[in-house]
Amino acid sequence: MNFFKRYASNLGALIGLVVLTLFVFVALFADVLFPVSPWQSVGDPMLAPLEDSAFLLGTDMLGRDIAAGLAYGTRVSLLIGVVSTAVAVAMGVSIGATAGFYGGRVDDILMRLTEFFQTIPALAMAIVLVAIFNPSITSITIAIAVVAWPPVARLVRAEFLSIRSREYVQAAIVIGQTGPRIMLTQILPNAISPIIVTASLMVATAILTESSLSFLGLGDRNLMSWGFMIGAARTMLREAWWMSVFPGLAILLTVLAINLIGEGLNDAMNPHLRGRKG
Repeated sequence: MNFFKRYASNLGALIGLVVLTLFVFVALFADVLFPVSPWQSVGDPMLAPLEDSAFLLGTDMLGRDIAAGLAYGTRVSLLIGVVSTAVAVAMGVSIGATAGFYGGRVDDILMRLTEFFQTIPALAMAIVLVAIFNPSITSITIAIAVVAWPPVARLVRAEFLSIRSREYVQAAIVIGQTGPRIMLTQILPNAISPIIVTASLMVATAILTESSLSFLGLGDRNLMSWGFMIGAARTMLREAWWMSVFPGLAILLTVLAINLIGEGLNDAMNPHLRGRKG
């Protein structure tokens, strides 16, 4: 209950939650709101917003409904953002927990591996991976997860190094509990708060990365996405500004909402930190 009170006291976090809930609703009911495929031409080309009541956000150069494209693009962005983050967090927690708990040579090897991945620019590596495995929603999700796990691993390692020396962990070792059991039942529950906050922010980064890949023509060609819409309309910016502006606003609002939620979670889960901020 205290968690929800602290979260609700952050106005920005509440606004972010409302905005994200709206996007989730649109993603879930895109088929109901727009029964026609977003790839299908449904009106005159390049209709401006509000020029035709049937197409409130206008149409593109092929007569496709911009609003329908945004709705279906919401589904793609949120799906890739959530799934890739879940995979990255699982990888990062596994590697970071193992390194932090066992230490020694295991820690050295795993941290050198983590540093290797961190030396390569994330977007560049994602581009290479997607290009190698052919652009699809699966390859994009895997590529984003592969480039996103190192910060999680370093965070979890630091938490495990701090917690493993505490009395209750040492007591679990003395009574003969196995390493994996201690990590899962004693240490991880006490390190979960910063992991959740980091994961919420990683979703926003994953959405930006997916939009960048789609903008560069490396998105799933069978799925409408915000990045694809911006990339397809980049040569028409002066003649039809709405074709680029509306998907760009969708990306901006989604990323901003997720970052506000992440800030709210940080305040709610770390009340002492919030007190220092005040």
